[in-house]
Amino acid sequence: MTNPCIIAVAITGSVPTKANNPAVPVTIAEQIESTQEAFEAGASIAHCHVRNEDETPSSDPDKFARLKEGLEKHCPGMIIQLSTGGRSGAGQARGGMLPLRPDMASLSVGSNNFPTRVYENPPDLVDWLASEMLKYDVMPEIEAFDLSHIIQAARMAGDGRLKQPLYVQFVMGVKNAMIADERILDIYIETLKRFAPDALWCAAGIGPNQIVVNEWAIARGGHTRTGLEDNVRLDRDRLAPSNAALVARVAELCTKYDRPVATWQQARDILNLPLRT
Repeated sequence: MTNPCIIAVAITGSVPTKANNPAVPVTIAEQIESTQEAFEAGASIAHCHVRNEDETPSSDPDKFARLKEGLEKHCPGMIIQLSTGGRSGAGQARGGMLPLRPDMASLSVGSNNFPTRVYENPPDLVDWLASEMLKYDVMPEIEAFDLSHIIQAARMAGDGRLKQPLYVQFVMGVKNAMIADERILDIYIETLKRFAPDALWCAAGIGPNQIVVNEWAIARGGHTRTGLEDNVRLDRDRLAPSNAALVARVAELCTKYDRPVATWQQARDILNLPLRT
């Protein structure tokens, strides 16, 4: 294969804390520094959450604005993707940062179980988030935790609620949701091609499934995600020293499968995301 592989880095998320791994970046300054290191290691998309001082998740648009400004300064050209996930807020507060016009934002189009709760994405909220992304010209990354989410995203693209082509991320290994299974990934890919033939896809694995799903995705010509949001370890015995270290091992897998790591310019070209001026 010669098609470049886009590596996304999920730098902090809403769940892992410094008690889990001291390398988890929490403050805006820590996140900017960690992302810059990951950018230099090969990541071309930064998937971003923000936190309060006590490490709890936040949906504060001002925090997102400061993070976005810092990333644009220190990681020029990197694709900035802000999270509208449900751990950080409720209702329309989840989309309060969309007027900042990031390059991308995550969008979950259906509900599913998480380890200790239901991840609720009611249709009216999904439609509102999608409409805000259209309004502010933000490209959604569809977070597919279930097969039905792929079909719903294709339906929304078909009736104009989402721009085409879609960019869909298969999330595997969340407890009580879809397991990390190679044959299921193939079903996901086939289903996406059937319902949204022009769509692009990536895949993310949670915890020890991270590197496994990374390899499956790279081997199949897709794109992939890594980072301390999803996994704080290199292996059973070693914590990951940084987001950059997790990006570096994905880059090694790209070499194994003769796939160049996408530069930020190539990633923007693949996703049709021009630099904002």
